[in-house]
Amino acid sequence: MENIWVLVADSSRARLFVAASRTSPLTEFEALSHAQGKQHEQKMTSDMPGSQSGSDGRHHSVGSETDPKKYESIQFAKQISKHLEDARNKHIFTQLVMVAAPAFLGVLREQLTPNVSKLVTLELDKNLSQNNAEDIRKHLPDRLPGKS
Repeated sequence: MENIWVLVADSSRARLFVAASRTSPLTEFEALSHAQGKQHEQKMTSDMPGSQSGSDGRHHSVGSETDPKKYESIQFAKQISKHLEDARNKHIFTQLVMVAAPAFLGVLREQLTPNVSKLVTLELDKNLSQNNAEDIRKHLPDRLPGKS
């Protein structure tokens, strides 16, 4: 029996669905959230050091060069990747379909382990994280791609 997982995610929320076969409906079984991904950039940076005047009279920024929203996206993608790798190690799913907001899909792809990446049969760059299971299924092919 096939056990296809469908991951639907954005930078603050990930939902996992299962499809028992390539034509079956989706059933949600788990959700992960990353509250920091919902914060506005100003709130994320409010505790970060600002700029200082150097001895030459110019302002220099102090702190990280990384965009705070990008950093939080990477952290959440790492969390999702670890979760998927743990499930793969337990042979819980055989195939993975990824549906994610376009900007987050690339970040997520970069964080997947090679073993999980091999199980990806379809990627869809749409933000459907707020949609119900039936609507998400309508965005996918009638017959999900698979590895027979």
